[in-house]
Amino acid sequence: MCKNQVHKKQTNRFNWKCVPAIIAAPSKVSTTVIIRMIDVGPYKLKNSLFLAPMVGVSDTPFREICTEAGAGLTVAEMLTSNAELWQNERNRLKRVKPTGIGPHVVQIAGSDPELMAQAAALNAELGADGIDINMGCPAKKVLKKAAGSALLKDAELVERILKAVVSRVDIPVTLKIRTGWSPETRNGVEIAKIAEGSGISLLTVHGRTRECRFKGYAEYDTIAGIKNAVSIPVIANGDIDSPRKAAAVLKHTQVDGLMIGRSAQGRPWIFAEIEHYLATGKTLPEIDLKTRLDIIFSHLMKLHSFYGDVKGVWYARKHVAAYVKELLESREFMKKFNTIESPAAQLDCVNAYFSRLDDGQQVDQRDEAA
Repeated sequence: MCKNQVHKKQTNRFNWKCVPAIIAAPSKVSTTVIIRMIDVGPYKLKNSLFLAPMVGVSDTPFREICTEAGAGLTVAEMLTSNAELWQNERNRLKRVKPTGIGPHVVQIAGSDPELMAQAAALNAELGADGIDINMGCPAKKVLKKAAGSALLKDAELVERILKAVVSRVDIPVTLKIRTGWSPETRNGVEIAKIAEGSGISLLTVHGRTRECRFKGYAEYDTIAGIKNAVSIPVIANGDIDSPRKAAAVLKHTQVDGLMIGRSAQGRPWIFAEIEHYLATGKTLPEIDLKTRLDIIFSHLMKLHSFYGDVKGVWYARKHVAAYVKELLESREFMKKFNTIESPAAQLDCVNAYFSRLDDGQQVDQRDEAA
């Protein structure tokens, strides 16, 4: 069980196995907290702050927005290793290289070593600068195909897949995992050593097991153990939602960088906030409404252009909801926004909403550490 629920037979006692101790965000950044500048193959990154490959979120428009907002690397949405399915529109769009993002990293998922190697080679031919292998997805539809985090149950198969992919391409291959299949079978260190021995260039670790999905808190002790066990760069992922939390995770785990997922949706400027805090020990002022509006406008126009007038309008709704959730009367605004059917009307609606706000009306629900 991964839910923070009371046991039926033990009143007022929690099941803690998916709820490790929380790392407190420090009041000040320590001078020992350093984010390392790392390379991915021949590519020099501007920083070691990565955008996670979130399905349905980390598409080409959002990757461009996050790069503009300070992310050092963005990873594309998970793509099946079955190339026969690549011609449908959704999978075709996942392979479109964003503009101005630095290395274009495509994430592939599957359980057959040969199909994975073929998928990596095809993506390299199509212009991918790096391949990321997904062994962390907890979704049931992925697990049914013995892919994603299901692979963590079979270390031998993990090794076969990694070696097959690395040997097939001349571009960097990275890996994303969880700490294990379940709290009882955490094998992140074992998988990390296999990855290093197989030629993986960089390893990202989400600090939960598959069983825990996104419940409880990320287990940074396990990530620290993984970092200590290998010499390849290790990136920590999970629950990094503020600059001070980022500093705390870096100090505790001694990893080489951080991957931000859900906390970047509706707040892509978190990358700039974290980079500034790590460099100076000071938090940036909350962005003003004009800057937020400019980012939303840019994102909307990218979505409309990339997906077209119909689907661009659909996909814009969830992103705008994330951007405005902290602002006054956002629920009422979204009720109206969600009924709009044209790109121009969406832009007009957003502009009208922001014109009714001023900086004094902005509601900041985050911890002041952010």
